[in-house]
Amino acid sequence: MFIIWAVFLLNEYFQLGWKQYGIHPREFSGLIGLITYPLLHGDWSHLIDNTTTGFVLLLGLYSFYGVVAWRVMFWSWIMSGLWIWVAARDGNHIGFSGVIYAMASFIFFSGLFRRYFRLMALSGVVVFLYGSMVWGVLPIQPRISWEGHLFGAIAGLILAIYFRMEGPQRPKYSWELEEEEDDDEDWQDPQPPRGVSTGVRYIYIKKEPENE
Repeated sequence: MFIIWAVFLLNEYFQLGWKQYGIHPREFSGLIGLITYPLLHGDWSHLIDNTTTGFVLLLGLYSFYGVVAWRVMFWSWIMSGLWIWVAARDGNHIGFSGVIYAMASFIFFSGLFRRYFRLMALSGVVVFLYGSMVWGVLPIQPRISWEGHLFGAIAGLILAIYFRMEGPQRPKYSWELEEEEDDDEDWQDPQPPRGVSTGVRYIYIKKEPENE
């Protein structure tokens, strides 16, 4: 968030014209936007909205997912940007919102996939605070890069599936561990000790008739 604000303030104060370095779909000169597009914002409103939402989601992501959060951030940035370059409308796509949608999507679906109540609670908070973001993936406002929102949300879903076995996991309770141990014992194939033969012997004893 500090870098995003620093880039915006430097660009505004010195009139550096950095906003042109967003993603320009299907133009090789626009590939630089894969690195720069989340750092650039059109105006103060755009900057404040994205950094406020981004700060909350980053706080939740890094607090709960630790090292996995860095990988989620990296791939969210690259995947959403690459798909914008390939399939979005012509124009100059800038803003952190693509990564924001990826984080929100990852946090929501990851909590559901892991079935861990703490992460599901975090998913619920995201839905409560940012549930209206779902409208951002639709082509309602022509000046909004809804493609970036959509591709970011898809990236978050894919990452939630890919990293579902990494990071925090639902703890297993004692009765669940006991059930797993019982299942393992049921499926064990007992083998006799080496060098010991096994078999079954039947002994027949003839019964003498009783005297009357």
